[in-house]
Amino acid sequence: MRFTVGLLTTLPFVVSIAHADDRAMLVRQTQEMFDAVTAGDAKVWDKYLAPGAIYVDEAGVVNTRADLIKQITPLPKGISGNIKVNAVAFHQTGDVAILVHRDDETENYFGQTLHAEYLSTNTWQKTKDGWRLIGEQVLATLKEPPPVALAPAKLDEYAGSFHPKDGSLTYTVAHKGAKLMGTRTGRPAVELQAEATDVFFVKGQPRIRKIFQRDASGRIAGFVDRREGRDVVWLKQ
Repeated sequence: MRFTVGLLTTLPFVVSIAHADDRAMLVRQTQEMFDAVTAGDAKVWDKYLAPGAIYVDEAGVVNTRADLIKQITPLPKGISGNIKVNAVAFHQTGDVAILVHRDDETENYFGQTLHAEYLSTNTWQKTKDGWRLIGEQVLATLKEPPPVALAPAKLDEYAGSFHPKDGSLTYTVAHKGAKLMGTRTGRPAVELQAEATDVFFVKGQPRIRKIFQRDASGRIAGFVDRREGRDVVWLKQ
């Protein structure tokens, strides 16, 4: 279970007057649940989770009600923080409601301040005991890392033409001014920004990294396009 969940621009949405009180109630209950995470108070989750509730976390793990409650324990010494719920969409039909919210976490981690952002979709059902959470799915909001500056001579090392194993495409890397540019067959050039030596990313593509590979002599032999742990291999011509 995450202890983390950025204040992004809130998307406007319309809630009917008839449902405004229910929306406010569910935002409040959701905030209570996140406050309980930081406090390690499982009683709040035990109260609001429906029997048979399903929770899919940001890592793709499907958790049962019992799984979740077991995970809510006091934070270790040296870790503290808070989570802010920002509602962005709400829809209610009868006794079922969907609340979409962005969650902004500030975590104090052994003297360092960390931030994380998530987009969550909650499904609630109104029962004789009040609103109960029957399902939630969490998506991590990915951010690009801060780029690092590499020396011009280092950028020169990456220049060249690359192709996949079947040779059907070409990816050209060129050092132009202070930038490293990459161009794939049939697509416009994009700037490759360094996350670390031999590791690059493209702005707007936070799920992908280009990781350059070197041969025994230290020369660039190719790179891999890595997306969620899966690689597409490009070899230097």
